[in-house]
Parts: sequence; structure tokens; C-alpha cells
Amino acid sequence: MHFDYSDKVKHYQKRLTQFMDDYIYPNEQTYVNEINKENPFSETPPIMEELKQKAKEAGLWNLFLPESEYGAGLTNLEYAPLCEIMGRSSMAPEVFNCAAPDTGNMEVLVRYGTEEQKKLWLEPLLHGDIRSCFSMTEPDVASSDATNIRASITRDGDEYVINGTKWWSSGAGDPRCKIAIVMGKNDEHAEKHKQQSMILVPLETPGVTIKRMLPVFGYDHAPHGHGEIVYNNVRVPAGNMLLGEGRGFEIAQGRLGPGRIHHCMRTIGAAERALQILCERVTNREAFGKKLAEQGVIQEWIADARIDIEQARLLTLKAAYMMDTVGNKEAKAEIAMIKVVAPNMALRIIDHAIQALGAAGVSDDFPLASSWANIRTLRLADGPDEVHRRAIAKYELQKYRKHWREKEHAR
Repeated sequence: MHFDYSDKVKHYQKRLTQFMDDYIYPNEQTYVNEINKENPFSETPPIMEELKQKAKEAGLWNLFLPESEYGAGLTNLEYAPLCEIMGRSSMAPEVFNCAAPDTGNMEVLVRYGTEEQKKLWLEPLLHGDIRSCFSMTEPDVASSDATNIRASITRDGDEYVINGTKWWSSGAGDPRCKIAIVMGKNDEHAEKHKQQSMILVPLETPGVTIKRMLPVFGYDHAPHGHGEIVYNNVRVPAGNMLLGEGRGFEIAQGRLGPGRIHHCMRTIGAAERALQILCERVTNREAFGKKLAEQGVIQEWIADARIDIEQARLLTLKAAYMMDTVGNKEAKAEIAMIKVVAPNMALRIIDHAIQALGAAGVSDDFPLASSWANIRTLRLADGPDEVHRRAIAKYELQKYRKHWREKEHAR
């Protein structure tokens, strides 16, 4: 097994790290300051567009999309350490056009979109001219089981009619958000996992109403935001259907695999930054006659943090390697495992960093509080911990059931 990165990856790591030092970290507060406090979802902070242009010019654009003519030609394994670097700042992924949910939506369009759908929506997304949202979760059902969704997609001649309410459609508040991928039921009598479809709905279509924006632990995440969207007799052309009727679950599995691992990669980066902030703080602060770094409990936190980060990174790289070599389906157990491990790991480290900083840790002077809020949502987003643990246990038990059947057959 080889644990070192290729020369190509090291080259990108060096360039990305330099870009972060030169442009991202110095402009984090500028980005926050430029958000319109009166109407935070009305416009994009100018610094974001400025930095996006710099990233394009630096060749640090669309680094995701493995096995695609549209991306940088990186595998999941090669992209993982680069995504981790971006994860150190909440604003960085968008600067490089590698932010959720656009990355997942672009992957859907690359894999399943028609040539017309790609021209209308994929190309503007790849250029960073527009943004998108993903409408799957609903307020009135337990959406951790996606077979529960109630939004309807009904064929009517050359059109489909969409009705239903979705929420936590991340990105819906952005004034550049022009397209939603909506999951809904089109046939309640079909087999359980073939009742659902996904369809492209332009947000300017009559009947689409963004009812409200939903804060996360008090953070509105403007101008991105998370919207509750009502679809009331929304009509779109039949050509907006993705892949075909009843293929929604198939698309969801193709979309969520890379999406989940990207979240984990970024989360490791956030944990690394939290550990850096912790270490810098405790080496410069004194309490009860000695440096905080000399306190035994602080040293335990630091040691445990390094151990946890390294373990999580190795599991993430293994999952990425398997996605590249045997496919997302065969890597489903590893993807589920890292989706549980990474957020819980990062939350522990961020919490200790907050504790070490004291009152400063819960303020906006440091990124720890907002990072904690963001990552806490990942224990729910793209499937809650409990669903992933259930799946992991099922995959594990299947091994023993197979072994038992083979043993019985041998007798």
C-alpha cells in the first residue's frame, strides 16, 4: 500500500495552500462584512466574485468530477486531500466552484443529463455563472427514509406538474440560484424504490415560492441559505425529467456517494484548522502559573485530536480509493462509515478548541462556533448517523449470513 500522494496531487496541494494563505484567510472577514445585513439574500458579496476569477486564472477551478471531460481529471483519491484544504474555510469551496450542492447537482447532470439539459444548466454551473439547489427533504415526513416523500410529479401531455413542499433546499436563498433538482413521486403503485423521479425545475417557473429561509443554530448562511420551497402546480417541459420516470432512487445513490465523501473531506479540513487554532492558543496563554499547553488535559485533547484526524483521513482515502477502483456501490460500507466517523470526530475537536479558547471560542472572532454549527448538521444531512449505522451493521451481518449458508450447504 502507498500512503504518499502523487506528484500531481502534491503540486495542487502546494498551489491551493498558497491560494488559501494569500486570498482566502485574509478575506474571510471581508466576505462577512460585505453581506447585506438589511437583506442578506439580495446579492453576492463582491469579494466572492473577485476571488472566483482569481481561482479560474490560477487553474484551481472545478477540481472535482472524476472520470469526466469537464473537471480537472482528478480521481476521488486525488481530489480528497485538495477538498480537505478547501474545508478549512467555509467560503473556500465556492471560490473554487467545488461547493455543495452544486457539485452534486453537476455530477447528476454529467452522469444522467441529456445534451440539452447539460447545455442549459450544466455549462452555466461549470462556469460559475449560476448556482443550484437540491429539493428532496420534506417537512411533513421522516425524510431519512426517502420512500416517504409525498411531493408529486404528474405527467400531463408534454409537461410534468409538480406539487409539494420541500425544505432544507440548501442554496435556494442565493440570488444566483436558478435551478432546482426536485425529487417526487410519479407512480405510487410501482415497486417501492421505483415510485420516485427527479426533475429539473427552474426557480423562476410560476408556482415556485420560497416560503422562508431556515437558520442553522442561528446562522442564516447568507447569501447561500436553506430554503423551504412550495411547488404549487408547477409546470415544466417533459424534457426536464432526469434519466426517466421511476429512476429517482438510482440517481440519488449516484449523487449521494460522492456528496457524502466530499462533506467528509471538507470536515477533516475543518478539524485540522480547529486543532491549529487550539495549539496556537494554548501555547500563548497562561493560567494558574503555567502555559495552557503544559496542562495535562490539554495535551490529551491535542493527542486525541491528532489520532482521530489521522484515522478519519485514512478511512476517507480508503473509501475514495474504492470508489475509483470498484465503484460507489462496492464502496457503500466505507462511505457510510466515514459519514459517521468524520462529523463526530470534527465536533469533538472543535468542542475542545472552543473550550481551550474560552469565551473567544463561542464568538465570531474565530471560525469555531460557525464551524461547529455547520458540521453538526452533517450528522443529519445526506442521511442521519443512525441510518448509516444501520446500513453498516446490515453489510457486516451479510458476511456472516453468507458464511453460515455456505457452511450449511457444505454439510
